[in-house]
Amino acid sequence: MSRFVDELVATARSARGLERGMTTGAPARPARRVWAEVHRDALRMAGALVGAEVRPGDAVAVLAGDPALIAPAAQAVWLAGGSVTMLHQPTARTDLATWAADTLRVLRMIDARLVLLGDPFDAVGDVLRQHRVAFRRITELAGTPLAEPVPVDGGHTALLQLTSGSTADPKAVRITHDNLAANLDAMTAAARLDVGADVVVSWLPLFHDMGMVGCLTAPMVFGLELVKATPADFLGRPLLWMELISEYGGTVTAGPNFAYAVAGRKLAKAPDGAYDLSTLRFALNGAEPIDPEAVRAFLDAGARFGLRRESMVCAYGMAEATLGVSFARLGSGPRVDVVDAETLALRGRAVPVTGAGTDAMADATADTVADAVTDTATDATAHTATGATAHTATGATAHTATGATTAAGRAGHAGRPVRAFPLLGPPLAGLEVRVVDEHGRELGDREVGLLRLRGTSVTPGYLTTDGPVPAQDADGWLDTGDEGYLASGEVVVCGRRKDVIIMGGRNIYPTDIERAACAVDGVRAGNAVALRLDAGSRRERFAVAVESRLAGDPSAERALRREVTARVMDAVGARPVNVVVLPPSSLPKTPSGKLRRAAARDRLAPLLDA
Repeated sequence: MSRFVDELVATARSARGLERGMTTGAPARPARRVWAEVHRDALRMAGALVGAEVRPGDAVAVLAGDPALIAPAAQAVWLAGGSVTMLHQPTARTDLATWAADTLRVLRMIDARLVLLGDPFDAVGDVLRQHRVAFRRITELAGTPLAEPVPVDGGHTALLQLTSGSTADPKAVRITHDNLAANLDAMTAAARLDVGADVVVSWLPLFHDMGMVGCLTAPMVFGLELVKATPADFLGRPLLWMELISEYGGTVTAGPNFAYAVAGRKLAKAPDGAYDLSTLRFALNGAEPIDPEAVRAFLDAGARFGLRRESMVCAYGMAEATLGVSFARLGSGPRVDVVDAETLALRGRAVPVTGAGTDAMADATADTVADAVTDTATDATAHTATGATAHTATGATAHTATGATTAAGRAGHAGRPVRAFPLLGPPLAGLEVRVVDEHGRELGDREVGLLRLRGTSVTPGYLTTDGPVPAQDADGWLDTGDEGYLASGEVVVCGRRKDVIIMGGRNIYPTDIERAACAVDGVRAGNAVALRLDAGSRRERFAVAVESRLAGDPSAERALRREVTARVMDAVGARPVNVVVLPPSSLPKTPSGKLRRAAARDRLAPLLDA
């Protein structure tokens, strides 16, 4: 039997299911339903699904925008013995014809038995009907309530998590009931969730693992109070996030780095007393590279409203691990690991800088780096610290990684340049992380290599357009595709192995280039991409593409290119072969908002190599 489903049902039928619930539609039209009510609706929906001949193991896709519809629909699929696939939703800049074609490919790949549709996607039924894809509208899904869940064992698929990577071919991570139960337990323990007191506030998309697993499934399974907005709500008014935390006494939230950066800028302009963020104790940062400066700015801006520095928790995660891989230790606040840049780039070793002063990282997070330097001065391994999770993506898959801050050319120890990486904490319970070289030899502490993962929440494999593909080797290890190291047991991620730029025998990480470019006034935050160019007969090179509202003004573009080139040179000690200035919304992104480097390189090839 599925321990995951057993716990979900037990919670709904307990006193907690009658007391705790989910609020949607806030602040304009808030509606709250306790988990017992959600479960009653799910039982009726499950009765209809079983009546529609959904069998144990069948894949059922869900396409809806309202969390109040998605929660009982997803639960109904699990009660009926099926697996849930949350389909990617189109955004304002999505080409709808391409999205429809991609969605149909996904449905064929997962062999979907049924598609459940909800507002605002009811009209998609016409497309599905044309292609003879079975569908039902969630609001019309009602049958005789199931007396008990359809029994499935722990090895059955519970979730097919679609990846959000750069390739045209879709892929889904297969998450079993046992994977889900194990990771939910591990994350709950690491976050020290209190089901009687914690209030989760989230706007994250439910087609992403951090939103679906961390901010809907976990509250539903354990009976946590949940306030759920939508991504459109956040993008339309970013400070709604802070408003909901303030109004509902939110204690737990999560978001990608860019969201904290946006919220920090908005909070800095908000009037005193506008919010009360003193209740927030666990703010998970993940799903994309973490910028220590953005974290510092958010915490500084939030301090006026009672936000505590130690509430920020940085972590590492990926869909292949269900969600979480490692969380920074609670209460330590965001800190970084400051290492010698040249030794890292040339020898692949993260040697702590023990003599740097606070000015060594003046353009990064001065006080955060000062904390890390102070730590390294007394502890050469700098093993205390936090970094951050989300999201999330092993190249194509939604994994949560972290970034680094570079201070090339600025004085570190003995005048040497330094780099600063967020530390992401030890692996969660039930998981192992090791670092290996290109030959599979395990590396030691602070040696940089490929991160591999093994444990109870690691996926057994993928579904692809060419059929199932295993994710683990013979010994159960998953290759994450990420390059990084372990520092006294804590995980540090340097970047994606496939994106590393090698120049003069030095490894240069795209995140460092992108962060330097985004520091230039006029470049849209989070909208710069570093692109490795094929070496061919020449040495390896790279270009930079940035979005700016100055695009189209020749003199402004020239000045912007000069400044970006200078900042990148200063940051990584290498010159881009070209800097391309683009208007807003030009760079291709995944459905979850990550930049797609490979797609950008293909799309911009004529400009990049000009």
